[in-house]
Amino acid sequence: MKRIKACIALVLMMNTVVSAKVILPAVISHNMVLQQKTNAALWGKARPAAKVKITTGWNGKMYTALVGKDSLWRVSVSTPAAGGPFNITFDDGEKLVLKNILIGEVWVCSGQSNMAMPVKGYRNQPVEGSNDLLVNAKNPHIRLFQVTRQFSDQVQFDAKVRNWEEADVESVSEMSAVGYMFAKIIQQRLNVPVGIILTAWGGTRIEAWMSAPGLQAFPSVKIPASGAAVKLNQNSPAVLYNAMINPIVGFSIKGVLWYQGEANRKNSREYAQMMQAMVTDWRKRWNCGDWPFYYAQIAPFKYDGDNISAYLREAQLQALKLIPNAAMAVTADAGREFSIHPPDKMTVSKRLAYCALARDYGISQLPYQGPVYKAIKINKDTVDLTFEHAENGLYAGAKPLTLFEVAGEDKVFYAAGAKITSTGIRLHSDQVKVPVAVRYAFKDWFSGELFNNEGLPASPFRTDNW
Repeated sequence: MKRIKACIALVLMMNTVVSAKVILPAVISHNMVLQQKTNAALWGKARPAAKVKITTGWNGKMYTALVGKDSLWRVSVSTPAAGGPFNITFDDGEKLVLKNILIGEVWVCSGQSNMAMPVKGYRNQPVEGSNDLLVNAKNPHIRLFQVTRQFSDQVQFDAKVRNWEEADVESVSEMSAVGYMFAKIIQQRLNVPVGIILTAWGGTRIEAWMSAPGLQAFPSVKIPASGAAVKLNQNSPAVLYNAMINPIVGFSIKGVLWYQGEANRKNSREYAQMMQAMVTDWRKRWNCGDWPFYYAQIAPFKYDGDNISAYLREAQLQALKLIPNAAMAVTADAGREFSIHPPDKMTVSKRLAYCALARDYGISQLPYQGPVYKAIKINKDTVDLTFEHAENGLYAGAKPLTLFEVAGEDKVFYAAGAKITSTGIRLHSDQVKVPVAVRYAFKDWFSGELFNNEGLPASPFRTDNW
């Protein structure tokens, strides 16, 4: 009897596949934004060996995709300059029409809780200016899409999502504050539609966001075998890539915004290389060029007092030299001592937007990077430092610089007096007669004091490797 029931179920399933119309992943749906002026990928499932005809409403052009034995098909369609709304028709004998499609700029936002933090905030943890954002939220030219939290030990075709929505009070309230405000800045400046795809989960490690092949270069990371008797969670290696990245991989985008790192502060040694490996792997799988990768350095916060978050920020700074077409938004002045979710998300969004506007959208003279340590020169008991991204000088306001420290051969750091010079920073400490190393803001909690003339903060740094 069980065997007969199994055969009947198989027949019913086969009949369903044969009669089913085109099945699309959730990211390809009504209200979506497609990246402008590119060959945008569309894909889905249909009957094996069938032909799927795709007609794009902006030019009436028809594309044909042959469905493989695995029921999968894929095609690239040419997109025009920004505009819309348009329809796209899919036809394998039964038509499926997607409506209200815009052409514009598409960005993926990923990471952990500071990226996921919605405009409405977390309980007892607000986002500054949230009500003002909601009052002005309605904008049909901003579209929002969210992949909900899920993990898997197997690569997934699709995901559970909050579908593409036009920006309004409800959708914006639930959307990443960093992602939405970034979209708002870009949309207003360029006057084109902007789509944001959010896929983030609080408290997660970078290893979970990397694919299994992308993790092969890190022997210390043990990837769970599919179906193995191992209890998985959201921090198991590759499980978030499988469930929350792979379902959107290939959707043509302008770039990626990344805000993550707090969960990796206790194993920062390989973090820069992991970031590099993740971005390299994602770009290869997305197959739409070396899109820009812009990320936020984790903000100051009073953790356990061990100051190991300084090494994670250092790894994020080092990653700038490893990842092509990348930039980092420094948040040294935007943290909160007792809140790991600082409410000032507008500052983060603006600095990420500066990166995009300067590097991708033609405002080449717009400063987007704070001072970065360049070189050290020691003359007896005095230290001179020079910086990149400070062509118009450095600035500290009316406050003294208190976050610099110097050490001698004994490797003991002492507070150093610091002043801004015409070429950089000059340091001196009566307690260190022969300095050999310098650190700036190299601790868990601090409030950034050093900026370039454009008001962008310097990244914490050290000159030693102790």
